[in-house]
Parts: sequence; C-alpha cells; structure tokens
Amino acid sequence: MPIPGRNSHGMSSMKDKNMEGKFFLDTNVFVYSFDHSKKREAALELIKKAHTRNGCISYQVIQEFINVALKKFERPVRHSDLQQYLHKVLFPICEVFPSEKLYTETLDISERWKYSFYDSLIIASALEAQCNILYSEDLQHNQKIRNMIIVNPFIKL
Repeated sequence: MPIPGRNSHGMSSMKDKNMEGKFFLDTNVFVYSFDHSKKREAALELIKKAHTRNGCISYQVIQEFINVALKKFERPVRHSDLQQYLHKVLFPICEVFPSEKLYTETLDISERWKYSFYDSLIIASALEAQCNILYSEDLQHNQKIRNMIIVNPFIKL
C-alpha cells in the first residue's frame, strides 16, 4: 500500500509548508495513486507534497476514496490496509468537515458555476480551507473560482 511522504519509520518529513500556496486534492488523486498508469507517479508526488507542504482534503474525499477502494478497485483494498492508509495518509491532511456554512457555500457554487452538488462540495471545501489550487481531473482545468484555480495535474500525461 503506497504511503507517500513517509520515511522508513513511517513519519512525515518536516519540510517548510509555506514553500507554495495551499492546495486541495480531489479524490481522483488518491485513486490514481493505486493505479498502474502514468498518472500514478504524479498522484504519489501530489500526496507527498500534501504531507510535506501545505495540502489538504475534506471528509468527502475520504468517503469517496473508501467507497472506490472497497468496491471499484480491480483488487479491493483489505480493511486492515485501508485503516492504516486512513490513519497515515488521509486523516493527517483532512481539514474540512460538514457544516451549515459549507453546504450553503456548496449550493451557491452549484448555482453560479453550474457544477453538480458533489463537485460543488469539493470546490466549497477547497475554498473553506483557503486553498489557492484545487487539483482535480474531474473539473474544468484552469477555471478560476474566487481566489482559487482548478488544475488538472494529469493533463499532460
């Protein structure tokens, strides 16, 4: 099971988290980290940066990843391995949780930019976490929403 950004003792390296703007990772980044395509290395590098710099996710990313890992992977992840991945990779960078404000913002984004509810929830979560960049393959590359830009990290692969 890939656990990026960890040394041989399983600890995060302590690099300067302010070397670049804060960023948010969408679920597809974590899914591709288990893939055998060209996207895997890019995904692993982003996850490593999330742990060593200034990256984050939301509860939604965790839920979506668990669902995919258990039901849609060619070889589903064992529960014990998934629990380890949750504790070492996902939980440490999870910053956004459900709130009335988050859902209100989600509906505003959905109405204004015409994204689905769940895509709008990812965008609202990234904005709530005050991210400058949202890395996602599923949204419009280079679109600016408020003070944040959406970047497809796999576009050149």
